Amino acid sequence: MVNPARHHIRSAATAAAVAAIVAAGGCTINPATGERQLTLIGEQQEIALGRDAAKDVAASMGLYDDPDLVAYVQGVGARLAADSERPDLPWSFQVVDDPVVNAFALPGGYIYLTRGILTHFNSEAEMAAVLGHEIGHVTARHSVEQISQAQLATLGLGVATIASEDFQRYAGLASQGLQLLFLKFSRDDERQADSLGLRYMVRASYDPHQMVDVFDTLARVSRAAGGGRIPVWASTHPAPERRAETISERVQSLPPAEREGKVEHAAYLNHLEGVVFGEDPRQGYVVGAAFYQPELAIRLDFPAGWQINNQRQAVSATSPNRDAVVVLTLADEASPHAASQAFFETSGIEADGTGRNGLYYFHTTPTSQQPETLRGVAGFLSEGGHVYRLLGYTVDNRWNEVRVELERSLASFTKLTQRRYLDVKPKRVQVVTLPRAMTMAEIARRFSATVDVDELAIVNGVEVGETLERGRLVKVVVGGELPTS
Repeated sequence: MVNPARHHIRSAATAAAVAAIVAAGGCTINPATGERQLTLIGEQQEIALGRDAAKDVAASMGLYDDPDLVAYVQGVGARLAADSERPDLPWSFQVVDDPVVNAFALPGGYIYLTRGILTHFNSEAEMAAVLGHEIGHVTARHSVEQISQAQLATLGLGVATIASEDFQRYAGLASQGLQLLFLKFSRDDERQADSLGLRYMVRASYDPHQMVDVFDTLARVSRAAGGGRIPVWASTHPAPERRAETISERVQSLPPAEREGKVEHAAYLNHLEGVVFGEDPRQGYVVGAAFYQPELAIRLDFPAGWQINNQRQAVSATSPNRDAVVVLTLADEASPHAASQAFFETSGIEADGTGRNGLYYFHTTPTSQQPETLRGVAGFLSEGGHVYRLLGYTVDNRWNEVRVELERSLASFTKLTQRRYLDVKPKRVQVVTLPRAMTMAEIARRFSATVDVDELAIVNGVEVGETLERGRLVKVVVGGELPTS
């Protein structure tokens, strides 16, 4: 039974604590938006957060190795940021070695474009539109505001949980609700970043209509990937089509002199020559159910029909019912023996003996985070100067059904020696000048494109049946054929 008087005192204490934090950190006026904003984090702390997160991005996602391209992105981004409301931040503009069409900003001025999104731009002005958008997230301190709101929410939730025994049972649910509540801010932040990006484009004398073209391209990419089925209200980002309409209206409301500007189509495309397109097979690829990693010269066969996911730090396969997994990672230890010791010293993992091929069996003890017992098999191997950890595991009641598949998969790990699997090359962007007026289908045939015509049209920002004029610069994707099994 809760003491009403004690509950009232603690609730008052919560309100006082929140009020004190708001007063100390303050609701300040944001220089980019002109709006009052909750900021419990100072600028130096914001920069430190971004700097630490940038190290994680480099380690987990990897940065694209093309100094000329990166310098070009950095130069355009720096010019936009210099004319923003926060020019003194340590602005950094990097290219992530990822085929996904994406861009993101970290606190403190750390901006990232993927090589995937760069291959879908068709002008410097389009790139400037996205860089301006991400700069807008930083100048508007959206991340800082979200973190500040989360800190206040956590404080309020924590004190309320202590104050009311009845509230404790709902604490987890309330935390999930707070996450949904913050989706509203994400949608508003995206629209605000669009507006700021447009502002920075205009200040830098770029053609603002190019931002509309970017959203059209993003919409086509989303539809091609099936993203068009996601309703606006279920996404943290407004639908690109709706954003395009809003920006188009804002462009039309600009003074006539600001509705025009530089586009830099040819200059941009020339920087894309040779850029890797799509997945880079040198970082691992799949043929059938076999995974090949040419840079490490290894092969692993996964169970047939399982969903394979290759990431920079691990490759895994998940069963059709998503109740069993095989995962391969590099171990931190210097030897297989040290790696096995470290694994079995992990809390919650119990050894069940050894089997054939030097494999170890194990099970997990239930915890609040993982209440169900898992059973699995592990292998620790050395190859090519690296130590590898292989795990195959499933829920307890499926162990007898999938045990043989897991064992067979782990035992298939081997050194890769066949040149046809080692000497693979990625698809790359080739910039060509059309010798005559041509459709995308004709371009694909003439220049031996290795992606389909629909994708080639999206990459070039044109319609499939459109005829492009003689002398036009066009992107073609070539190469990258993988060996068959």
